[in-house]
Amino acid sequence: MIALALPATTTDEGFVPPTISDTHYPNILPWGGEYGIWFEAGFGKQMLMIILSVVLIATFFVIVSRKGKMVPGKAQFLGEMSYGFIRNSVGKDIIGGKEFLKYVPWLFTAFFFIIVNNLFGAIPGLQLPSFSHPGSAYAIAAIFYLLWVGIGIKKHGLRYFKLAVVPSGVPWYILPIVVPIEIISNFLVRPVTHSLRLFATMLAGHLIVMLAGSAIEFMATSGSILLAGTSVLVLGGALAMYMLEILIMVLQAYVFTLLAAIYIEGALHADAH
Repeated sequence: MIALALPATTTDEGFVPPTISDTHYPNILPWGGEYGIWFEAGFGKQMLMIILSVVLIATFFVIVSRKGKMVPGKAQFLGEMSYGFIRNSVGKDIIGGKEFLKYVPWLFTAFFFIIVNNLFGAIPGLQLPSFSHPGSAYAIAAIFYLLWVGIGIKKHGLRYFKLAVVPSGVPWYILPIVVPIEIISNFLVRPVTHSLRLFATMLAGHLIVMLAGSAIEFMATSGSILLAGTSVLVLGGALAMYMLEILIMVLQAYVFTLLAAIYIEGALHADAH
C-alpha cells in the first residue's frame, strides 16, 4: 500500500520529499492551461473517482433495496443499518421533530459520498482521496451553505438574517460588537471551516502516506545498511499512520454530515436560539 506512494526524488544533497504539487496527477483529458497548483482545466483522476463513487453508491443501494425481505440478508442489513444510522443518530437526534425526515436524503447522500471518496485514498491503485483537492470540498460545502441559508429564508423569510446575527437576550449597547462577529462567524467562517476541515485532513493524510513511502524507498535503495534497517521501522510507523488515516477518513465524513445537520437545525429554529 505504501509502496504505491510517489517515489522520492534524489539529488546530490540526498532525499527530497514530495510536495503538495506532487499530490495531484496530470489530467487524463486536458483541455486548457494550468492555473496554479490547484487548478488545471481538464478531466482528471479525481473527477473520474467522483463519478466512480456515484456509480458505486447508487448501484449498491439500488441492489440492496430492490428486493426487500422481512429477514434481510447481509447486504440488505448493511444498507438498512447505514440508512438508519444517518436517519436516527444524525437527522432525528440533531434536527428532531417531524421536519428532520425531509433532510435525511441530503445528509445520507453527503455522508456516503464523502466516505467513499475519502476511502479511495486507502485503496492501492487509486490511493487518492477525492477531497484532498480543495475544489471538491468547497463545492460540497457550498451546496450545504446554500441549503441551510435557503431553509432559513423559507422558514422565516428575510427576518432569518436578523435572527441569525442578533442573539436573543443581548443588551442593545453590546449589539454593535456582537452583530459583526455573528455575521462573520455564521456566513463567512462557518462555510469556510466546513470545507477546509475536510480538505485539510484528507490532504495531510495523503501527504503523510506519500512522504512515508518515498522515505522507505529512499532508505531501502540508499546502499546504507543502517538506513535499510531503519526503513523497516519507518514501514511499521507508516502502516500505523495508514490505519489512523482510514479512521480519520470515516470520522471526517461523519463530522461533515453532523455539522450539516447542526446548521440545518439552526436555520429551522433560528427564532429559538
